[in-house]
Amino acid sequence: MAQGASVGLILLAVSTLSNCTETASLQGGGLSGPTSGGASGTPGTTANTSIFPDIPIPDGAQMIVDRTLVVGTDNWFGQLALSAPHGAASMFDFYRNRLPQFSWNEITSVRAPVSVLTYERDERILQMQIKGTTLGGAEITITVSPRGTKSGVIAPAS
Repeated sequence: MAQGASVGLILLAVSTLSNCTETASLQGGGLSGPTSGGASGTPGTTANTSIFPDIPIPDGAQMIVDRTLVVGTDNWFGQLALSAPHGAASMFDFYRNRLPQFSWNEITSVRAPVSVLTYERDERILQMQIKGTTLGGAEITITVSPRGTKSGVIAPAS
C-alpha cells in the first residue's frame, strides 16, 4: 500500500508541475552600468548583458517561456513575454522613458488597464502591451516585426 501511495503522490506532483508557467531569468538590458530607480519609483536596470540588447529589461523580470517566440539576434523579431515584479503604471513609465535611450522612436502610447506603446527603430516596429497582475506585478508582451511597405505588400528580394 505504501508503494501505491507514493506512485499517487508522484503523479499528483507531476500533474501539479505541468500546470505551472515556465519562466526564465533575464539579465537586465539597461544602458552600460547599473542605474537605479528614480524618485518616482521607476525600477532600474543592470548592465547591458541581455540576450535582447536593443530593449531595456527591468530588474527582476522573468521571461514567460511558453509565450515567447523570437527569431534572430541583433535585429530580432517575434514576441517576448515578460513577468515583472513592478506595477503596470511603473512599467509603462519605465519603457516610455527608457526605449528612446535604445534609439526607439515613439509612434503612439495609451495608458489604460491594458496599456499599449508603439515605437519604431530602423526597419522594425515594436508594439508593447502592459497589464497589471493580481499580485501587483505586470505582464509585458513585446512584439517586434519588420516594417511593412505603404501598400501592405513586401516587395520581393532582388
